[in-house]
Amino acid sequence: MSTRRPHHLADMTTTEAAQAVAAGTVVLLPAGAFEQHGPGMALSTDLVRAEAVCAAVAAELSGRAVVGPVVPVGISPHHLAFAGTVSLRTSTFVAVVRDYVTSLHRHGWRRVLVVTGHGGNNAALTTLAQDMLVDLPDLELAWTPLTSLAAEEVAALDPPEVHGHSGEAETAQMLHVAPHLVHPDLLEPGTTSLDQLDRLGRVARTHGKPALTLPYDRLSAIGVLGDPRRATADDGAAVVKAITSRITSFVEDWLAA
Repeated sequence: MSTRRPHHLADMTTTEAAQAVAAGTVVLLPAGAFEQHGPGMALSTDLVRAEAVCAAVAAELSGRAVVGPVVPVGISPHHLAFAGTVSLRTSTFVAVVRDYVTSLHRHGWRRVLVVTGHGGNNAALTTLAQDMLVDLPDLELAWTPLTSLAAEEVAALDPPEVHGHSGEAETAQMLHVAPHLVHPDLLEPGTTSLDQLDRLGRVARTHGKPALTLPYDRLSAIGVLGDPRRATADDGAAVVKAITSRITSFVEDWLAA
């Protein structure tokens, strides 16, 4: 049988939700994607990681934050060459998140943090946050990507030259939070060195240059950047713990401000 999750709005009654509003809680919105993650991981990988972190943060904050509804599909046109990927247009994604936030605001919540497991959502969330300053000036809308936070922790995994999507960090996290969605025998290394990228791909993966968006099949034949075989559940636990700690500290400071 499923266990009731005390910090999830979905498991609360409307009376309990009203009490959460009165307590001044922050709402955490897990946002993900429905896209390929190589031959060895599930299409839901980005959402699963975001949900796990939000649940961990809410537990750490013990009543000062609640986990709201998930945003299961994100902005993934760059992955559409791979079977199973479903993508929203940027305008659709923004409209969905805006409606979530507006509904929560209507009931009295004034602080919302979107935690996105998919980097493709980042630019849209930045734009939405700017718009909400005008639309709902008493709302404080924040967002954070798991990808960049994880990248700072993945250095300890000694990754190859090229790493990222479906690579060491994401695989490690999934081995920790949802091992049943990882097929270790099907994990394969994708693009792992700059020499494997064509000229445009190399430019797209180089920091400090103008942004260039390419379809992922140009970057990797199997949709993987890095070598997921190097990941372990222990590595994933360390990454998730570090990300959870940083987001929890941010929310604590936010509530105290």
